[in-house]
Amino acid sequence: MCLGIPGRVLEIYERDDLPMAKVEFGGIVKEACLAYVPEAQVGDYVIVHVGFAISRVEPAEAEEIFAYLEQIESAGAAEPPAATTPADSPPSSPLSDDFASGFPP
Repeated sequence: MCLGIPGRVLEIYERDDLPMAKVEFGGIVKEACLAYVPEAQVGDYVIVHVGFAISRVEPAEAEEIFAYLEQIESAGAAEPPAATTPADSPPSSPLSDDFASGFPP
């Protein structure tokens, strides 16, 4: 599953003729391309997916998303449960056996 995460634009600049930004995600600052949202300004919230800002969002909507993400994390749903018995493990297939033994055989 892929998620777009909201972040706040801290700085806007150009790199290789592309609009770029430093975007803060809960204290972590990453670089994102603004080519899809050239109207974004410093202080705006944008949804970032695989390094591209794909839309602007209102601050209230960003806060709502942050609250949902915190609920997921606190519920322990952020990580899948570990397989504890062989019955919990996915069934073997000829392809998975090839990868386990080194592909190609």
